[in-house]
Amino acid sequence: MKIAIAHSRYRSAAPSGENRVVDQEAAALAAGGHEVVRFERRSDDIEGWSKVKKATLPASVVWNGSARRELLAVLRSQRPDVVHLHNTFPLLSASVLYACRDAGVPVVATIHNYKLTCASGDFFRAGAVCHSCADGLPAAAVRHGCYRGSRAATVPVALSVAAHRGAWRSIPAAYICISASQRDLLRGVGLPRERVFVRHNMIPQRPARESARAPGPPTVVYAGRLDAAKGLHVLMAAWEHYLGTSSSPGLELVIAGSGPLDDTVAAWAAARPSVRVAGQLDPGACADVMAAARAVILPSAWEETFGLAAVEAMALGVPPVAAGHGSFPELITDGVDGVLFRPGDASSLAGALAAADTDPSRFEEYGEQARKTYEQRFNPGDSLKKLLTIYEYAIANPTNSPRR
Repeated sequence: MKIAIAHSRYRSAAPSGENRVVDQEAAALAAGGHEVVRFERRSDDIEGWSKVKKATLPASVVWNGSARRELLAVLRSQRPDVVHLHNTFPLLSASVLYACRDAGVPVVATIHNYKLTCASGDFFRAGAVCHSCADGLPAAAVRHGCYRGSRAATVPVALSVAAHRGAWRSIPAAYICISASQRDLLRGVGLPRERVFVRHNMIPQRPARESARAPGPPTVVYAGRLDAAKGLHVLMAAWEHYLGTSSSPGLELVIAGSGPLDDTVAAWAAARPSVRVAGQLDPGACADVMAAARAVILPSAWEETFGLAAVEAMALGVPPVAAGHGSFPELITDGVDGVLFRPGDASSLAGALAAADTDPSRFEEYGEQARKTYEQRFNPGDSLKKLLTIYEYAIANPTNSPRR
């Protein structure tokens, strides 16, 4: 096939799982003999814009006419079989849907977050899960200033959601939700159910870890963005509880990543010898840190649409310990290939940490089963086959008019 991939890339200063997924899938498609045409815009470029151009960005979030024209020209010259649309925010906008319609090319849209109805994209507000806009109407988002804590910044995001609801419902020939829980939480958007597929993100193969441990105390690892939605406050409270209730705590906590809570986490860790902050690591270095761990911790306060680190840990033969909501209960079987704790409950997470400390053989068994789960349920070859099947469905069941 010839596949055009359209994606608005997030800033490199805040590494994005979505960017990684797009790159990994594009590489897998090319390796499989398919021709890939990439149409991308980069948020890094915004920094170099003039003040006048930056002032136009809110309007471009609602409608980016240049992105529509440029994609239409690419589609008419390249004539791909299908467009795989990923993120449109902030530099593409829904205008690219109309370009695909005008070119008569079927669209497959991967929905990575909740942004089709939630301005912040995470159903998370004021430190808690929030479903006020789950019916697809973003009025509450404007009232609360959900995007970047600003009503003014939220207005164009909400306008984009409201103005293009019809296009999102009618133009794509197929939608990919990355978990069943995400699909269910997005029902209020009104996407045609017969065109909605659940396909987990593709996680590349990595060698499973060796049984031998590196010298030093055993580690548990948090790897991800340092922000409130990711549950860093729960993790820190749980670590305090674990240290205070264990007779001889033996674990070391490694925190890898960066984000708004950088300073908070650094100050907290500085006073605790059992905590090491590794900063932002490249994917290879992060995999090495995870592979050496007894468990990977995912304390997410928001309902993760997938949770890349959970399956990346499984691929390495390391058990994930995750909050029991969002996608995690469908990825992890509690007490088999990982542990689920009560969301937001620091004492519940502390109990899992204590178990990882005092019962290493059990976590070794979890890790072995986690690798089997990865091979059986998240095999990248099977993932690619499913993606191609969805492309074939979209080509056979287009919603667009014939090519001009």
